[in-house]
Amino acid sequence: MIIHAVLNLCLPFRYRSVWIFDQDKEYVGFATLPNQVHRKSVKKGFDFTLMVAGESGLGKSTLVNSLFLTDLYKDRKLLNAEERITQTVEITKHTVDIEEKGVKLKLTIVDTPGFGDAVNNTECWRSVADYIDQQFEQYFRDESGLNRKNIQDNRVHCCLYFISPFGHGLRPLDVEFMKALHEKVNIVPVLAKADTLTPTEVKRKKTKIQEEIEQYGIKIYQFPDCDSDEDEEFKQQDQELKASIPFAVIGSNTVVEAKGRRVRGRLYPWGIVEVENSAHCDFVKLRNMLIRTHMQDLKDVTRETHYENYRAHCIQSMTRMVVKERNRNKLTRESGTDFPIPMVPGETDAETEKLIREKDEEVGASACTAKHRPPHSLQTEQTVRPSSDPPPDPPDPPCEPSLAASPLTPADRSKGLKSFYIAIQNNKDPYYSLGCTAHQ
Repeated sequence: MIIHAVLNLCLPFRYRSVWIFDQDKEYVGFATLPNQVHRKSVKKGFDFTLMVAGESGLGKSTLVNSLFLTDLYKDRKLLNAEERITQTVEITKHTVDIEEKGVKLKLTIVDTPGFGDAVNNTECWRSVADYIDQQFEQYFRDESGLNRKNIQDNRVHCCLYFISPFGHGLRPLDVEFMKALHEKVNIVPVLAKADTLTPTEVKRKKTKIQEEIEQYGIKIYQFPDCDSDEDEEFKQQDQELKASIPFAVIGSNTVVEAKGRRVRGRLYPWGIVEVENSAHCDFVKLRNMLIRTHMQDLKDVTRETHYENYRAHCIQSMTRMVVKERNRNKLTRESGTDFPIPMVPGETDAETEKLIREKDEEVGASACTAKHRPPHSLQTEQTVRPSSDPPPDPPDPPCEPSLAASPLTPADRSKGLKSFYIAIQNNKDPYYSLGCTAHQ
C-alpha cells in the first residue's frame, strides 16, 4: 500500500485517476467471501455434541470438565454398589454455552451412566445406539419438513470411549460396543487413568489395543490426510496424533503448585502428575484434536458419511414400501375388487380360503332356507279365493342345495365380501346381507 501511494504521488495529476481506475478493474471482490462466511458463522455460533461412554470410575466426568474448563456435573449423585446392580443404562444430556474471543459454542455432552456396571451387560449398548438413531431420525424429519430454517442439530459428532487400564487389552464388552456403533458415530478410543501405568506399560497397551482394533475390524475415526501444501509443522503434528491412538489421558480439576508455578494436576506422595504436560499424558493432544484442529472434520464426517448412510437407508425403506403398496393395489384392481380385503392375521392363504368357503356354504344355506320357507297357513289350510282375485305369483325356483356344488366367481365373492363388511359397519346382519348379495 505504501508503494502504491508513493507511485500515485509521483505520477502527474492527470494520470492518477486513470491508474486508480485500472487497479479497480482488476479487483472483482470475491476474495472477500471467506470474510463474509467467517462473519456470518461467528454471528450464528457453532454447536458440537460429544458423547462419553465407558464404565463408571474411569474419569469421564473429570476429563470433560478438564477439556472445556467448566463444571457440567454439579448435581451428580453417585450410586452405591447395590443400586448399580439394578441400574439400567440411561442417557443424560448436559448443554452449556461457551464463549471464547467472541466465538460462541453450544456444547452438548451426552453421558451414559450405568453402562457396563450391571451383572449382565448383554446388549447394554442398545440404548446408546437407539439414541443416536433417534437424533438422526429427528434431523431427517426436520430436514424433510416445511420449517427448515431453524433446524437444531443434535446429532452426535464424536464418541469418546473410555478403555479400562486394567487388563491386557480390549474386553469383550469394548469390542461389542465399538462394533455396534462404528457405523453410526465417530469413535475415538481413550485409555483412561494413564497415571496408573508406567510409560512402558502405556506403550505396550496402546500397541495391543491397536492390533485388536484392526483384528476385529473396528472402524474408529480416521484422521484426514494432510494436503501437499501444508507446512511441515502441521504434518508432524498430524503424524503424532495418528500415532497416539488410543489417547492415554489423565483428568484433573485441581490446581496444584509445582516448582513455583500453579498447574492442573494430581498430587501423589511420590510427586505431581501434570495434566497438560505432554511427557505425562496425551491430554493436550486429545484437546487439540477434538477442539482446535479436527472439530469441523468430525462434524463433516458425521454429516457426509454417518447421517447420509442413515438417510439413504430410510429412503430405500420408504421406496420399497411405496412399490409394495403400488403392486398390491395393482393386484387388487386386476382381481375385480375396489377395496383391500383384510387378511386374518396369523393364518396362511390356504387357511383363509378354507374359512371363506365354509362361510359361503353356511351363509348360502341359511339365506336359501329363510327365503323359500313356506308359511304355516299354506301347509295346514286350503284358502278359497274368489274368481275375481288375480292368480297368485308362480313359486320361486328351488334353491341350489349347497354353494360348494356351484362355487362363486371371484367377482361375486368380492361383491359379497364387500356387502359383508358394509353390513358390519352399519350394525346389520352381515350373514343375511352376504347371502342375499351372493344370489342376486
